[in-house]
Amino acid sequence: MSTRVRLSAEQRREQLLDLGVRLFARMSVEDLSVDVLAQEAGVSRGLLYHYFGDKQGFREAVVRRAAADLVEQTAPAATGDSLERLRQSMTAYLSFVEANYEGYLSLVRGAASDPTLREVYDEARAALTDRIFVSDDSGLIPDTPAVRLLVSGWSAMAEELVLSWVAEPGEVTREELVQLLGSSLPALVGVVSHP
Repeated sequence: MSTRVRLSAEQRREQLLDLGVRLFARMSVEDLSVDVLAQEAGVSRGLLYHYFGDKQGFREAVVRRAAADLVEQTAPAATGDSLERLRQSMTAYLSFVEANYEGYLSLVRGAASDPTLREVYDEARAALTDRIFVSDDSGLIPDTPAVRLLVSGWSAMAEELVLSWVAEPGEVTREELVQLLGSSLPALVGVVSHP
C-alpha cells in the first residue's frame, strides 16, 4: 500500500509550475492554458486559479520559470579558457532551444506584441549577454559601449541562427553551428577593438 505525501502549498505550486514548463517546451504560449495544465495534472481549474490568479498569471509564471531555466542551463563554467566557456554556453543554448523549441519560439515571436513577454524576454537576454562581460576576465571581450552594442546584435543573430537551424538544419552540422556561434563573437569584437 502506497502512502500519499501531502505537499505544502508552495511545493504543490512548484510541481504545477514544473509541469507547465514541460508543456511549454512543446507548445506555444498561446496554447498553454489553465485547462491544458488542469487536465495534465489531474486537478481542477479552480486549484490552478488559486495558485496563479488567472490565465495570464499562469502563463507569466511558466514563461518566467522557463527563462530562468535557460539562463541557468547556459551558464558558462566559472573558470577556463574564455573561448571554450563561450562554446560550452552556446552548446547549452542550442540544446535548450532544441528541447523547448515551440515554447521558446513563441516567447521570441510573442515578445514583439505582448508587454509581459517582452519584459521576460528582455530580462533573459540581458542576463545572457551581461555575463559575457562578467565572465571574461581575459580581456578578450572589452566592456565598452560599442562592444555592448555589438554583443546585443550578435545575440540577436545567434538566436536567429539557432531557431532557423533547429527548424531546418539543412547541410550544417550541429558542431559547425556551435563553431560558427562561438567564433563569430570574438571575430566581431576584433573589428571594433582594432579598426
